[in-house]
This record gives sequence, structure tokens and C-alpha cells, in this order.
Amino acid sequence: MPISEEHAGRTYPPSAPYRVSAAKIAEFAAALGDDNPAYAGDDAIAPPTFAAVIAAQAWGAIFEDDELGLALHRTMHADQRFQFARPLRDGDDVVATLSIERVRTRGNLDMVTVVVDLVVDGSTACTARSTLMHTQEDSNA
Repeated sequence: MPISEEHAGRTYPPSAPYRVSAAKIAEFAAALGDDNPAYAGDDAIAPPTFAAVIAAQAWGAIFEDDELGLALHRTMHADQRFQFARPLRDGDDVVATLSIERVRTRGNLDMVTVVVDLVVDGSTACTARSTLMHTQEDSNA
């Protein structure tokens, strides 16, 4: 059965911890061209969009779920929103848990909203909400 509204609410097991490091923060900030001093040094915090790196890795769970019939090559990332309780910091071990929040299907297009909770030391540091647009496989091909 391909992905449908009935899959809303499905939650996948937590990911292995992702270690945030000063080096990864610096590389990400450099890629953005952002020289904010908060992203450097011993007490470095990550730019807000760094959370997308970890959240996107958690998306693997829905593409590995054969029941959903999703394929990465037919998927476009349409929207991204973050809600922070605190910034991600050097030394954080972040565990990501993905849930399917909403599924809408229009013709051969699935609009899937996923929520990834990024947890550090048992508390949510950030919630990343993404809308993915997925075209269904063409049965006439």
C-alpha cells in the first residue's frame, strides 16, 4: 500500500546519536559564508539551519520503509521550519526521532509532512518540520 493519510502518526525508532563538533559547525558556517563569531571557538553554537543536516539524515527511515513506496529520486524538499528550545552546541550528542505528521495526495503527488525531534540529554533542543513532495511511480512507464 503506497503512502496515504493513514500513515500520519507513524513514528520511527530514534537514530544513533550524531555528535556535533566545533569542526562541523565551522565547516557549515563557512559553507554558508557566515562569519558570526558565535559559530567559532570553544563555546561554539551551530547556525540554526545546521539542524537540517541531522533532520535530513533521519528521513532515511521513511525511504527505507517499503510499505510507503517512497523514492528519494522522486522527492523534492518543499518547506522547512525549525522550532528551537536551545541552540545545538559543540559536544552535543543529538538523537533524532522522525514522525509522519500529515499526508495529502493530489493526483500522483504525495505531500508528506514529517517532524523530526532533535533531542539532547533527554530534552528536545529543536523540532524540524519538513514538507516533502513526492511523485508516485508512473504505472504507464
